[in-house]
Amino acid sequence: MQENLAIGILCVLGGGIGAQWLAWRFRLPAIVLLFALGLIYGPGLNLLHPSAAIGRYFHPMVSLAVAFIVFEGGLGLDFRQWRAAGEGVLRLTVVALPINLVLGTLAAHFVGHLHWGASWLFGAIIVVTGPTVVLPLLRHTKLRPRVAAFLRWEAILNDPVGAILATLVLEFLMILGNRHSGMFVAEIVPHLLFATMMGVGCGIFPAVLVRFLSRRDLIPEILRIPIILTLAMSVFAICNFFMEGAGLMAATVFGMALANLHVLGMSELRRIKESLGVLVVSCLFVMLTADLHREVLARLSLPIVAMTLTVLFVVRPVGIFLSTVRSGLSWQERLFVGWIAPRGIVAAAVAGAAGLQLSDAGYPSADLVMPGVFALIATTMILHGFSLRPVARALRLTLSDDPALAIVGASAWSTDLAGVVHRLGCPVVLVDTYAGALTAATRAGIPTLRTELLSDEGMESLEERPADYLIAATPDAIYNGLVCARLAPDFGRQRVFQVSPGVARLDLYRGLSRDSRGRVLGEPAWNFTLFETLFERGWRFRAMPPVAAPSGGAPAMSSGSADGNRLMILTVRKGTAIWICSAEDATPVEPMAGDIDVVMEPPAPPEQTGLA
Repeated sequence: MQENLAIGILCVLGGGIGAQWLAWRFRLPAIVLLFALGLIYGPGLNLLHPSAAIGRYFHPMVSLAVAFIVFEGGLGLDFRQWRAAGEGVLRLTVVALPINLVLGTLAAHFVGHLHWGASWLFGAIIVVTGPTVVLPLLRHTKLRPRVAAFLRWEAILNDPVGAILATLVLEFLMILGNRHSGMFVAEIVPHLLFATMMGVGCGIFPAVLVRFLSRRDLIPEILRIPIILTLAMSVFAICNFFMEGAGLMAATVFGMALANLHVLGMSELRRIKESLGVLVVSCLFVMLTADLHREVLARLSLPIVAMTLTVLFVVRPVGIFLSTVRSGLSWQERLFVGWIAPRGIVAAAVAGAAGLQLSDAGYPSADLVMPGVFALIATTMILHGFSLRPVARALRLTLSDDPALAIVGASAWSTDLAGVVHRLGCPVVLVDTYAGALTAATRAGIPTLRTELLSDEGMESLEERPADYLIAATPDAIYNGLVCARLAPDFGRQRVFQVSPGVARLDLYRGLSRDSRGRVLGEPAWNFTLFETLFERGWRFRAMPPVAAPSGGAPAMSSGSADGNRLMILTVRKGTAIWICSAEDATPVEPMAGDIDVVMEPPAPPEQTGLA
């Protein structure tokens, strides 16, 4: 028993996180790797069958994990983003859903040869686009903010609505099977309205309570996040007791309410829930895919394949086209959203439970609902996972894929540095709170951003021009550290830099904590005053090929002193990365053909300029 448990934990946790790392390292869709891993563990090697090992607690555990995922997604749904995205979000979550239900049902009946009862259940299940699939894909693709908002809102809002819709269709079919159709109006509709109102109320009330207690200092910081997570799981369980699917709505509303009530301490929760979300999604996908039986795969037939292709190339595009007629969406956005619609965990979980109940009730072809949904999940994850980035790039809905640099603090020397990087064709943005400081950069055609990066508005503004590296170059060393500490979880701690706060402050024990600052730009002696003084003496930034090794060995590097020939700042490898020099580098960068160094050099002597 202990050996089986150890093998299961190793397969699910180790394999899932390993797949996530491979996806990050080689820029692959993580969901596809997790799906393939589950197929290998389960139907392939017959090594892992979670439902058999865990028993009747498996599906409740899956439902609880899905509740956490939609709660996490709800925390990212700020109504200010909804207003920025426009009416397209409302159309995708309200108008497109019933259209996709009808078209999906027709495709299941006339193409997949399912009977009407099973067809309606299939159509209700496939209206959802899972946040467990969409959100990881969005993290790895630099989509334009409005398009990303379309997909994010649709996935998170449609997930609980789709689960409730599938439950409603299943109950209606069960009533028809018992020949008590009058019960639908007499009992089911009031029950649905009650469960919906309860889900919304149970989501809003605890968020207001948390805000009330937080403002009066009645929640200790050490208990804030445990209390919020406990409330999220509790509202899910309470509402699900009254109606299957209502719990997902309550968890989503709770997350949205916390985000829009601006409860203090949410920044720490967002960081923790993102890490937990990666872990939960990895485990869920591996377990649910591994739990598929070979008998389910054996039921895949030509009509089911044709039905899957019809949903992909007819149902979804037509539904999006009809629901966005005379909207503000461009044809590129409509085409892209009509193609990208991966299904995920909720569709798989609902199909497994509802299909079995419908089959037990005696509905013909109900046993084909699960294979049909599985075929759609597998196809959409693979096709949409690999095609999202190239399709978005072809439709010009992505921001630049080249590594981008943000420089905070618009001084004379930092503006010159931004100008050199900009002329190299590398995306760069110069950030400052004072409009006058950005005037010179604006005149030179350098992209600028006037905002306070430590504000919510500043973070949202920077997301619209996503950067991969950051240099905090203001005269205030403490402010530079705050900016780097705030953005380190998003950029990565190895990608945020600041001008040196001073040699004494870099002591790892007595100086500024490494967690409270960025990596040092250049050498410890290169503080803001040094750069400013050198610039006043005529030193300027310049792009040049890497310095050749003196004798075929390691590449020549700057001595790091201000009285040398140059100060080595960074190396640009177009389309790949930016290496910013730091005394805290583990290893120096090995130059390659095509690399360009950006250095700070003194003015050329008169004999080199031809002047007297």
